[in-house]
Amino acid sequence: MRVYCKECGGKGRISSRNDISNEFVSLYCDCLDCGHRWVSHLTFSHTLRPSEQMMDRFVFDRLVGMSKSKRDELFQQLGFNDAR
Repeated sequence: MRVYCKECGGKGRISSRNDISNEFVSLYCDCLDCGHRWVSHLTFSHTLRPSEQMMDRFVFDRLVGMSKSKRDELFQQLGFNDAR
């Protein structure tokens, strides 16, 4: 990750960080050109693709929540003859 100085546009270096939470971090930065120091914030925005673990859990939870007849119907549509 690159950071740039607001004062001179030079490259900055992250000297330390303060993890406020799993989704919010304060980054303490130093400019390598003019010596300016500042704090930037890094935050989680949104998921682009869920992890495979998350998808597996989602599918499992949905299957458990279905009635047996709906599960049997789904497995039959997927080509499984014995859905037990």
